[in-house]
Amino acid sequence: MKVLWTPSKLIARLGKEINHESSYLYWAYKNNVSVYSPGLTDGSLGDMLYFHSFRNPGLVIDVVQDVRAMNGEAVHASPRKTGMIILGGGLPKHHICNANMMRNGEDFAVFINTAQEFDGSDGGARPDEAVSWGKIRGPAKTVKVHCDATIAFPLLVAETFAARTKEFGRANLR
Repeated sequence: MKVLWTPSKLIARLGKEINHESSYLYWAYKNNVSVYSPGLTDGSLGDMLYFHSFRNPGLVIDVVQDVRAMNGEAVHASPRKTGMIILGGGLPKHHICNANMMRNGEDFAVFINTAQEFDGSDGGARPDEAVSWGKIRGPAKTVKVHCDATIAFPLLVAETFAARTKEFGRANLR
């Protein structure tokens, strides 16, 4: 019997089964927010799917449905603006940039990584390179932060919430 799932459906199920407030997958599941992972099979989870296929053949993970969903979200975002915060680079960066190329580019972009431009890596590419491909709009607000994402992103999030403590009240931020 064939069972057809997408990577995002598998990730949502992980969030449901994790069932712990410290997990962003839990919160994504609880709030019906799709989490796309084009490289789902790269690593331990791919190994587990491989082993699972021997005992329970028939599971099909359809990546194309997720590409269609992600591209569709970008295309149908108009007239709203889209933005991205990219931690690191590589496959996920390429997919989210590519999805927004389908709508003539992102309106905002923040790249946080330690990759350098000289080696030709996707992670090292600056936002202006993405503009040349139509992945980011020409007048978009962009920045590349040359820093380890595990340092820069928590600071960015903390400052974002700290700036709004009066609006939300300190008790609600705990």
